[in-house]
Amino acid sequence: MPSTSIHHSLPVLLAIALAGCSDEGQSPGDVSGNVARAELVGADATPYGEVIIAQGDGMLLVNINASGMSPGPHGVHIHEIGKCEGPDFKSAGGHWNPAGKQHGFDNPQGAHMGDFFNLDIGADGSGSLEATIDGASLSAGDNRLMDDDGAAFMVHEGPDDLKSDPSGESGGRLACGVFELGR
Repeated sequence: MPSTSIHHSLPVLLAIALAGCSDEGQSPGDVSGNVARAELVGADATPYGEVIIAQGDGMLLVNINASGMSPGPHGVHIHEIGKCEGPDFKSAGGHWNPAGKQHGFDNPQGAHMGDFFNLDIGADGSGSLEATIDGASLSAGDNRLMDDDGAAFMVHEGPDDLKSDPSGESGGRLACGVFELGR
């Protein structure tokens, strides 16, 4: 189940990820297969920030930085397909859910691996969130994020209620970004 209890900055997260990542054929300093990024954009091409995911030891480390959004809580999720075609971003499919759970941390049958707590956007239009996804990886195993059709990150217009299946009643899709390895 994803956790949002990390209290480290992104450089610390990336250092942790790199320390445990020396796959065959990669030097410890080669991050190309250990980090994925998604640039968040609206259907009208408005930039809204970036999401960085790094491979950790048995987990993914997630850092979300958003700007230019309306203040308040926004549901955020990893979606199962690496496509962000407007105007509604439905091309990204549903939430990333390789374990076949239901949605939300407050759902007894949840949560999807792609579920997060709400991203709180301040009065200045910006916000950030750091989280881990235990038991997941970028590109290996049953719970790999970067499968044949990729993955996307979605910011919704409203708050996620953390329990309603399949999407937490978080409203329309405001911004989307396709993950790319090694960017």
